[in-house]
Amino acid sequence: MTDRTAPSIERATDEDHAAIWAALEPVIRAGETLALPRDMTREEGLAYWFASGHEVFVARLASGELGGTYFVRANQGGGGSHVANCAYVTAAGSGGHGLARAMAKHSLVHAKERGFRAMQFNFVVASNGAAVHLWTALDFAIAGTLPAAFHHPSLGDVDALVMFRRL
Repeated sequence: MTDRTAPSIERATDEDHAAIWAALEPVIRAGETLALPRDMTREEGLAYWFASGHEVFVARLASGELGGTYFVRANQGGGGSHVANCAYVTAAGSGGHGLARAMAKHSLVHAKERGFRAMQFNFVVASNGAAVHLWTALDFAIAGTLPAAFHHPSLGDVDALVMFRRL
């Protein structure tokens, strides 16, 4: 990917809510990667994505269309607040533009700039090979495996991974 076609990543605004929901809803309904109720309403989904403490970003394609979104937050409070946590969604039909990698790299830089010293993903569905591959390629280590912790709609119970990286 050249710099001309690199997605732009910026803070989400209220005007992005409809496009963010359009990206989130199919992922939530599929129930294959996020540990969220599949019948979540638009209001519930956006309330979760924009919860207090979440910094929400959007990735735009060269056309200006929203191709993905992510949020960053402290993984825990108190003594764990130096570790960031994120969730990412790429919009359907936006594959092949490097959006997931661009959002991941952006989140690592942003988290470090915010003073976080590490990033942890608490629940990476092991059957989500693309995510596991990306995080591993970006130097995340599998810190633990939660056996059969996620009920996948077509695969049944699959493992979830805890992944960690220092910043």
